[in-house]
Amino acid sequence: MAETQPRYIAVGAPGSRVTRVTWMLEELGQPYAIVPAKPHSAEMRRHNPTGKAPALVDGALVLTDSAAICSYLAERHPEAGFAPADAAERAALTAWLCFAQAEFEAPLWTKLKHRFLLAEAERLDVAAWTAAEFAREVRALEARLGDGPYALGARFSAADVVLGHCGRWARGARFAVESEAVNAYFDRLLARPALARALAREAAA
Repeated sequence: MAETQPRYIAVGAPGSRVTRVTWMLEELGQPYAIVPAKPHSAEMRRHNPTGKAPALVDGALVLTDSAAICSYLAERHPEAGFAPADAAERAALTAWLCFAQAEFEAPLWTKLKHRFLLAEAERLDVAAWTAAEFAREVRALEARLGDGPYALGARFSAADVVLGHCGRWARGARFAVESEAVNAYFDRLLARPALARALAREAAA
């Protein structure tokens, strides 16, 4: 995309959770710009007082939290087919997003913090715990997915963007994904052209 006046602005460090936002925008075919900003930088705090990324700017609205942003974008553009069809599906999507961030992502984030982000005096050896916890979450994901190709069954949704990004993170951090079904699910998600376009845009930014 090369629009001169993008509707949306994604704020965050390329390669971070901002990828969930750019991926979602690419899936929706919406014009956007990227404002690179490291966590807790002055630029990031300008959009989110906590300094955490990502943020989405949509006119006067500034929205934070990647799951909330992806859900908002899906509802903002129902014509793309990613918005929940009814209240029951909206609840299912919310449940998936909560699982993705509060449970599936938790061991990944815990390991990252104790390896790189916390002050050295605060770091602990959490490798064994995070590996075991992630293995449990992989089994939970396999059970929740069932036979469907996507989180909501036959239809791709914002939940798949967040879970797919977690899968990419897990593979990059060399967490073992000991499930054929979950690996096949991640393969489907990570092969989507919209993700490739989002990563290319971030690299250029």
